[in-house]
Order: sequence, then C-alpha cells, then structure tokens
Amino acid sequence: MASLKYIFVTGGVMSGVGKGVAAASIAKILQAKGFSVTAIKIDPYVNVDAGTMNPTEHGEVFVLDDGMECDQDMGNYERFLNRSLSSANYMTTGSVYLSLINRERSLEFEGKCVEVVPHVPLEVIDRINTAAKKEKADIVIIEVGGTVGEYQNVLFLEAVRMIKAKRPEDVALVLVSYLPQQGAEGELKTKPTQYAVRTLNSAGLQPDVILARAGIALDKPRKEKIAFNCNLDNEAVISAPDVKSIYDVPLNFEHDNLSGILMKRLKLKPKKHDLKEWKAFVAKTHAVSKPVKVGIVGKYFASGEFVLADSYISVIEAVKHAAYAAGRIPEITWLNAGDFDPLGVGTKAAKDNLKLLKRYDGIIVPGGFGNRGVEGKISVIGYLREHKIPFFGLCYGMQLATIEFARNVAGLKGAHTTEVDKKAVHPVIDILPEQRQKMAQKDYGATMRLGAYPAVVDKGTHAYAAYKGSHFQTEGTKRRKEQKLQIPADELIVFERHRHRYEVNPVYVEKLIDKGLVFSGMSPDRRLMEIVELPKAKHPFFVAAQFHPEFTARPLAPHPLFVAFVKAAIAKKK
Repeated sequence: MASLKYIFVTGGVMSGVGKGVAAASIAKILQAKGFSVTAIKIDPYVNVDAGTMNPTEHGEVFVLDDGMECDQDMGNYERFLNRSLSSANYMTTGSVYLSLINRERSLEFEGKCVEVVPHVPLEVIDRINTAAKKEKADIVIIEVGGTVGEYQNVLFLEAVRMIKAKRPEDVALVLVSYLPQQGAEGELKTKPTQYAVRTLNSAGLQPDVILARAGIALDKPRKEKIAFNCNLDNEAVISAPDVKSIYDVPLNFEHDNLSGILMKRLKLKPKKHDLKEWKAFVAKTHAVSKPVKVGIVGKYFASGEFVLADSYISVIEAVKHAAYAAGRIPEITWLNAGDFDPLGVGTKAAKDNLKLLKRYDGIIVPGGFGNRGVEGKISVIGYLREHKIPFFGLCYGMQLATIEFARNVAGLKGAHTTEVDKKAVHPVIDILPEQRQKMAQKDYGATMRLGAYPAVVDKGTHAYAAYKGSHFQTEGTKRRKEQKLQIPADELIVFERHRHRYEVNPVYVEKLIDKGLVFSGMSPDRRLMEIVELPKAKHPFFVAAQFHPEFTARPLAPHPLFVAFVKAAIAKKK
C-alpha cells in the first residue's frame, strides 16, 4: 500500500493572501489526477472551535454535517472537492491543548510529564493521520493558519518538521507569500518573501514550492530572483496573480504545472487527467454577461471603513453558483439593515430607502444573532412581501419573516423573538426547550442546534419544486435508510445544516397557517418548522429556511433553493 502523502500550506509576509483558496485549489488539481484527497485546516486560535468567534473579525463561521463550527476555509475545501468533510478535518490550538489536558487528567500519559514539545506537535500529527485515515486519503492537504514567524503557529511548524524529518519523500511544503508592488510602474518586490523563507528556515523548514501572490503575474526575472535567493528551482516559483474569481485559481496553477511539480516531489504518478467539469464551469463564469441584481441585507458588513464580505462568504458563493447555472452574472450589493430601521434613521429616510429595493431583482436576508438591525430587516421583509419582490431568508431571516407575517398579516401585535424581547406579548420565535438550561449556565460553546438534520418537504410548494429530482433528494433517501427513519417512502426528505438556538414557537403555528403562511418543510416529527413560504398565488417567491442552505452549495452542484431564488429574480427582471 502506498504511503500517505502530506502537503503543508503556510503563509508568509501577511495574512489574508489566499492560503485557503490555494490549499483548496491544490486539493482540486490533485483530485483531478485521480487521487483521493482530503484537506485540513489548523487555526492558531485558543478558541476550541470557531463558534464563539466574531464574524466581523474572523469571517463566517462555517458548519459541517456533524455540527463542527469551523473556519470559512473549510467551506472552500468542500466547494472545491465537491464533498462533505468532518470535524476530524479541523483543529485549533485550543482544541489541541484541551485534548492533551483531558488525556493527562485521565492518566493516559501514565504519570509522565506532559510538555509543549513534543506532545503538542505529536497530538497535531496524530489528528492529521486520523483525518486522513477516516477519509481514506492518498494525499492530505494541511493549511497552517497565520503567518510564518508568528508565535501562535510555531508548534504547528514543529509538527511539519517532525513529519518531514522522518518521512522526507512523503512531505511537500508550500509557502503562499505576498509580493507588494512599489512605484508608479508597480514593480513587484521580492525581499519580504525572502525574509519569510528565512523565517521558515529558522524553524528547520525549507519550502518546496512558493506561490507568489500579487495583483499581477510574476515575470521571469522576479521568479529567478526568488528561486536563487530561496534555494529553489525556477519552476518551483508559481505565479499566483489576482484572477476573475477563486474558481480560476486551480486552472492558473495548472498553467504553471503545479500538480506536476508536487507529484514529482512526492514521487507520485497521475492516475488520470480530468478537470473537464471544472473547466466547463469556469468557462461558463467567463461567458455570462447578463446580470441578475441581488441585494443582501445584513449587519456584519462594517469593519471600520471597509466592507467585510467574508462574514457572508458562503451566501455570496451560493448566489454565484446559482447565477452561473442560470446563465447570469451575479451583481451583489451589500445593504445595511440599519438603513431601513425607522427608529434608527427616521421614518421618512427608512421609507425612502425601502423604495430603493425595487431596483434589485431579489433580496436575501441571511443569518445572524442579537437585536442589532432586526427592525430594519423586518421592515425590508414586509416591503418585499407587499411588493412581490423575490425574497430568500436564511436562519434568522426565516425567523424574522415569521415575525413580520405575525405582526402585519396575522394581527399579532407585539410579536417578536424572545432572543430580542424576553417579555414579548406574542413570542412567535422562542428558544428551544433543551437550550434553556444551557443558556442559564452560560454554556455557549458548541451547544446550539448544529449540523445536518432531516426535513420533510410538502408537495405543491416552492421548496418541493426546488428539491424534487435534485441530489438533495437522492442523498436524503440514502440517509433515511441509513438512519432507519420512520418516514413514508413517498415523502421528500432532505438533510440540511443548522446553527441556531431559537425556533418557531409551536403554539403559534396553526394561527399563522390559518392566516396564509405555509410551513413547507418540517422535522419528521412535525415539531420543528424548517421552511416557511407564501403560496405561489400570493407571491412569486417568498421562501425562508431555518437551516443554512449556503453551507451545502457547490460550484458543480448549486443549491436548489438558491437556484429557485435566482430563477425567480430573473423572472422578476423580465
């Protein structure tokens, strides 16, 4: 049996240069060569998982099928590999230390002194091997978070050194390094990359490949300069310029024969050559020209004077996948929920801003927590409902859609969520019963309703029309049998990923149904409301889901609900 191959991806000079996309792209091009590939993210934070991290600071919290709350790069891995990963593929400094401490407390070390070195790196190595074994991988791609030279990732680099020392032919190290441009001519400067390599050298490591990130393509003199000063062959310096979209990156890497260089380093021979589907998808993204205008109403956009799109990265990508599938180029606009709140900006300004929503073909209200921006989002949803503008709500967006309907159609004045108003006259959204004790004990970490849960979708609805015949129906049927769920065979069942503590209050379900709200998706026991919508006769597309469909949207397999939303938006444009 061939030995497991490791490819470590580290970053130099500065953060945010695209290590995650680089790791995902490497995984994709090697998968296309016929290898079984998996990807792992190592986060240098002391947080045990990403669930307690602020989206404005860290970016989106991505959720896996098994409920792991993790870094957004895990979403890139799943999207590029077109497969679901597990909690074994994600670790943080906090989770590594917690595991070691728990093992020490249970005497697994049999009284030995537990030390930072070698026990922390050994724990990291063990986790990498466990994930690779679970995924039955030939090659495992490991992204080391942070930047070389930072104190936080020294122990992870030590794990790389330890594996490479024992198995030099099985390890490749890739450095993603930024080349700043200077002067009017925009000359690319290589010195920061040289320092990054020297920093790696001081940790006992030498990169096998350098991915030179820059706004423009790397010219031959700069490649030769980096190679000479960093002890590499010229071909091992790969140009990684800005491209139209992240989906162009694997093809750009292949233009410089990155897969060939890595396979040569790891003594591997390709089993096949198949990027056909990926190339076709990328070609389509370049060919589309007609726009579909989508507004996203959120509260996590502000980061100083900048817009942090990473807070909703999976939503953005899901819209792109669906738009490309429909032959449209997505024009996405960020809309601050506060601009639509009468109490925040005044009644007249809020009304004027609401009228501007007509310029969009469709509006999405994504997930979130807390009271900031809530009334603005509710105003937006009401306007979309009244003016028949396609609307798609995600998680909190679904809860707020229910509140808006309860207030303004069902006549339940004072309807609200107890997350915002604990003494609401009509608590149409309330905390899950099993969550009450956890909240009282301030047990917040990894305690929400997390991961994939089944939902039964009713016939004759927008949701049913979207899911019918999709890979979600096929996968749902498969999981129903595996889990032996007692659901009639003719029922359409889907599994979707959740991340929330609050639900539609069962006390109000019948009242809302009587007034015309349709609960088109429910848990198998009919206790939890998963999808709400308005009948097709009342609205062209008014759908909201308690789960996060964006987490399971893929470039080669767009999510059916996003596809249905985009199609409705295109129809509105016509």
